Amino acid sequence: MNTIYEFVTGPLAWLAWAAFIVGSAWRLVGMYRLAKTKDASSIAFMSWKYSLRSIAHWITPFATLGWRRNPALTVATFLFHLLLFAVPIFLTAHVMLWDQFFGISFPAIPDPIGDYLTIVVIALCVFFAVRRLQDPNVRYITKTADWVALAIVFAPFVTGFLAFRQILDYDTMIILHILAGELMLVAIPWTRLSHMVFAVFTRSYMGSEFGGVRHARDW
Repeated sequence: MNTIYEFVTGPLAWLAWAAFIVGSAWRLVGMYRLAKTKDASSIAFMSWKYSLRSIAHWITPFATLGWRRNPALTVATFLFHLLLFAVPIFLTAHVMLWDQFFGISFPAIPDPIGDYLTIVVIALCVFFAVRRLQDPNVRYITKTADWVALAIVFAPFVTGFLAFRQILDYDTMIILHILAGELMLVAIPWTRLSHMVFAVFTRSYMGSEFGGVRHARDW
């Protein structure tokens, strides 16, 4: 088991990070080339002013018409995305790994708080799953890729929770937790999770088109 642990925290972890970085760069370059080939004007009218204006509104809770229409969903969405980044980065055990592998050290979330925040993320994953099943509009547009992306996000948090609480076999759960995290890294450039990488560019495109071409708001 120690050998497996050393492998998944060593060579496999570096491979996952490499796949994430190279895959993300590849997708971004491909997106730029596609835009340049299919619609070169979209690049020409890109504007810092309208891009940043649009991004600022869409990352501010209730600043857009869409966010105001469903307050509960807005709160759940913003909380989910905030914790999706904050929990993996600032957990004590993860901060130790950042320091060990990258020489980066920063304050960590206390373990009890991190545990509760993990439960919140798990609960929100269940909330989004139920919403996809019960809301007819969302269910109609839900595809297999959406379920796969949700499962990929769910797995690292639930295995991490089980490992921290030492439910089931700890050694097995911590290895599954690490593998789930590495799977998420590898999957980001190639699944619905790619909006983590692309969101700022697609929002910049929309903001620039609406502001600079249509002279209208996109929020």
